[in-house]
Amino acid sequence: MTNTPLTPESATDITAITQLVVRERESRDLCLWNRMAECFHEDSHVDISWFQGSGKEFVQASKGMFERGMRAKHRLGPVLVTLNGDKAVATLSGIIDVPEEIDGVEMTLSAHCLMIYRAEKRGGAWGLISFGAIYRRDEFIPAIPGVVADISPEKLKQFRPSYRNLSYCLELAGFEVNNELPGEDRPETVAAIMEEVFGWAGLPVPD
Repeated sequence: MTNTPLTPESATDITAITQLVVRERESRDLCLWNRMAECFHEDSHVDISWFQGSGKEFVQASKGMFERGMRAKHRLGPVLVTLNGDKAVATLSGIIDVPEEIDGVEMTLSAHCLMIYRAEKRGGAWGLISFGAIYRRDEFIPAIPGVVADISPEKLKQFRPSYRNLSYCLELAGFEVNNELPGEDRPETVAAIMEEVFGWAGLPVPD
């Protein structure tokens, strides 16, 4: 199935979905809120570390996060689209970079994850149905080499290993963190989201 030659129509759809995913993330980073909102269907859902709700609500919450001074940016890998008619799953590896000051020390939080989108074509146009992530690991990187913040390991014990530093950073900013998200520290959560997302599209889970 994966090696089947693309038809002109499927190639066009894959290009459109790839551009949709990149447009959503770039709009977030550039604060293009209206353009970001246009990427989501009305009945879409977002479930990530600091937010659970509709796509349109996610856009407003992202705007609020930016206005509160949390200026996250995203480094994106190539987008892989798995297509099945008018439904598709798009995945990409990404790194979320968040500038943070901890005890007067400038740091950058870098959170590594696999971003997962569901997309559906309606009225001839593709839109996002869901956005989620599988969390892998994260770290703090000092802005000035050799200067590090003193973070007690005790403060991090309450958080999941796959996104503990991200959780700590979000809590410092006043956000409530969902501690039950898919993460590689809990393989069963990864299997569950993959089955849910690919099953929705009528596709087998990659093996």
